[in-house]
Amino acid sequence: PDPWSPYDVKFDGFWKGGKHWSEVVGDDAVDYIGEAKQDERPFFMYIAFNAPHDPRQAPKEYVERYPLSRIKVPENYLDEYPYKDDIGCGANLRDEKLGPFPRTHHAVKVHRQEYYAIIEHMDAQVGRILDALDKSGQADNTYIFFTADHGLAVGHHGLFGKQNLYEHSTHVPFIAVGPGIKASHKIAAPIYLQDVMATSLDIAGAKRPEQVEFQSLLPLLRGETTASEVKAVYGAYLGLQRSVTLGNWKLILYPKISKARLYNIRKDPLEMTDHAGDKSKAKLIQRLYKRLRKLQQANGDTLDLNAAFPHLG
Repeated sequence: PDPWSPYDVKFDGFWKGGKHWSEVVGDDAVDYIGEAKQDERPFFMYIAFNAPHDPRQAPKEYVERYPLSRIKVPENYLDEYPYKDDIGCGANLRDEKLGPFPRTHHAVKVHRQEYYAIIEHMDAQVGRILDALDKSGQADNTYIFFTADHGLAVGHHGLFGKQNLYEHSTHVPFIAVGPGIKASHKIAAPIYLQDVMATSLDIAGAKRPEQVEFQSLLPLLRGETTASEVKAVYGAYLGLQRSVTLGNWKLILYPKISKARLYNIRKDPLEMTDHAGDKSKAKLIQRLYKRLRKLQQANGDTLDLNAAFPHLG
């Protein structure tokens, strides 16, 4: 039998030191809010939870909220991703060897159970922080941004880790509240996560350094514009994967094997229908490829895609 338990403190990880790290982060944040209340100057907090990174550990009560009988495998589950070795996501990659090859429904359910539990436990700590902010009397005059550096496959497409360019790994949440931001309003315009840095400078009234390539989101958040500075989203992983997302379409390229994949992420958010082989989409693919090449140049990406895709160049 597997001796692993996400709530057994003997396995260290998030439990190392005797208290779950998410709770430690929550404690530190609450304490700092108390200190900031005593100071008239504006305060800034960057609260970086390790959760829900693996090892995905949470108190027993949180794990038990997600019995395996209730966990479903993703609709786009695969036993094995057919190009895993050619895109750097084979059995040698740390994140991918967390699960068996080929994948099994049971393994995916166990990983998702632990994923859900550690997320909800982290969410409880976020709640503590927001409660402390309310009690401090500063909530109405504070901007809050909630986001993540990446997502995770955990069974989608037969993958487990983050090292892929599918939406489940690249399309992170971005939630903002604060003065002048309309509540319960959704903005569909594309942005980059790094825009939060330029936004923070804007809020503080600080000049953005010339080397910062990202944009303040305040005009979007305040409804002063509906257009984003980002027109097409660029994605890259090592020399093995490239992508571009423009409007409803995403083109993913695997240069090592000259493989292209094309998805309509609006109609097919789970990216289950690959249109790359559809001859009627040839001009669309060429247009996306041209945009990707421009983004490569803008980002100093020297990978020669034309060598792998001469028919697209």
